[in-house]
Amino acid sequence: MTRRLLIAALTMTIGAGVVAWLSRAEVHASRRPFAELPLDIAGWIGRENVPFEAKVLRVLGVDDHVNRTYSQAGVPISLYIGYFDSQRTGDTIHSPMKCLPGTGWQPLSTARVSIPLKAGSAGDSHIAVNKYVVQRNLDTYLVLFWYQGRGRVTASEYTAKLQLMTDAVRINRTDGGLVRVIVPIPEGESERGVEEAAAKFIQALFPLLPGYLPS
Repeated sequence: MTRRLLIAALTMTIGAGVVAWLSRAEVHASRRPFAELPLDIAGWIGRENVPFEAKVLRVLGVDDHVNRTYSQAGVPISLYIGYFDSQRTGDTIHSPMKCLPGTGWQPLSTARVSIPLKAGSAGDSHIAVNKYVVQRNLDTYLVLFWYQGRGRVTASEYTAKLQLMTDAVRINRTDGGLVRVIVPIPEGESERGVEEAAAKFIQALFPLLPGYLPS
């Protein structure tokens, strides 16, 4: 009987601890709003894209986002970053590999590529990103994207979710974001050249991101 009472008491104690952990207030890191992201990033000049419709924003579920086109030397690069202050309540990051086909884009190829970073950037000397080539009608686009938040950068959706669960326990935070770059591949131009232009833009953008996607 004593043993059963001890087990019951231990179970109740553990259960009370779990309830207390789940009910604790989540930590929210301070950050800059995307409205403050410069329109001039190392000579890449940005302009705001047409705002998303309210129903699109409801589907995305983001707390803040930026949707712009940056151009340099005639190369237009569409930048979207979606930020979630918390992912505990059901709103989570949507992978472009799932969203784009749903809007009529047909995937042509997928890969993982490494983008070297400029000297002085925080963290590693490069980041791994997803490379996704899509087509709709006669238009072909290069898509590069990755997940970033809480000081972590990863290309893998599954690794990002695992890190999210780990950080929810470790530091009581579930904030994070998706960074997506889209560049048109003009007919007759090489995919490699377009990828190099996108990489240059990412190299200029990346050092700015920690202020908006906090570590």
